[in-house]
Amino acid sequence: MIRLTALVALLGLAACADAPRTETVPPAESVPPHYQAVQDGEYLIPAVEPLHLFGTNARTEVDYAGSEEPGTIVVDTHARVLYYVMEGNRALRYGIAVGREGISFRGTGYVGRKAEWPSWTPTANMVRTRPDLYAEFAGGLPGGLDNPLGARALYLYRGGRDTMFRIHGTIDNASIGRATSAGCIRLFNQDAIDLYNRAEPGDRIVVRTLEQSLAAEGPYMDDAYGRAVPDTPENRARLDADRLAIAQAEAARVENERLAAEAAAKQAEKDERRRLRICRNRGIDSAECPTLEELVG
Repeated sequence: MIRLTALVALLGLAACADAPRTETVPPAESVPPHYQAVQDGEYLIPAVEPLHLFGTNARTEVDYAGSEEPGTIVVDTHARVLYYVMEGNRALRYGIAVGREGISFRGTGYVGRKAEWPSWTPTANMVRTRPDLYAEFAGGLPGGLDNPLGARALYLYRGGRDTMFRIHGTIDNASIGRATSAGCIRLFNQDAIDLYNRAEPGDRIVVRTLEQSLAAEGPYMDDAYGRAVPDTPENRARLDADRLAIAQAEAARVENERLAAEAAAKQAEKDERRRLRICRNRGIDSAECPTLEELVG
């Protein structure tokens, strides 16, 4: 279990580990119906917390002005959204997380196959470079709630070959809307199931270039928490304010830890003096003096 936990961490499923998160948790509210906990076969998929449904993360039906045919999946790794194109110039928009493999692919392909609760196998290079983490999974990790691919996966093919580009679920809802260190294109598990049910083998997949993204979505930027947001003067100003708040929160955390460690050290010294004093009063040699807990019961 410890090694599996380390594996998940290394896969970049906690996307903003490089900066402390101080996002304000919204007031308690009901989770939208399509993000409620859902029983999927033998697995109970947890509900998506409202905290993670910011910006364009929540699945929404929107107007769509692109030229793609209905049934096309359009992936925008820059704005971190995915569209499933429908009839009548409409589309379903999903929030996504983008990993290195997702960023590296551009162009078109098609859904070569689909899988429910897919298994995951580390690459030979991952096993070779980090055998301490990946060697035991070299034979594959079965699908399930601990599997990085989540509840569903679509596999992008080109010219009859698997491109290794994946659109799949996730076991870390906090990663959606962010760029992460590993993986392809990730969705909330509820969204991965929804897209899986709509997409068919052979459906076209288009991965936008930066130029195409700018034309369709406008410029995007990362906010202080690593979330994709429109690149506007207001968001630039908020970026600076949030960075300052993060720095202040981190400084306060470090100071609190220092004070706690200092208090703990003083208490330990006080307890040690008390332990030795009790032993002297009882005629017990200091070398044989029991612990304070044993002395005071």
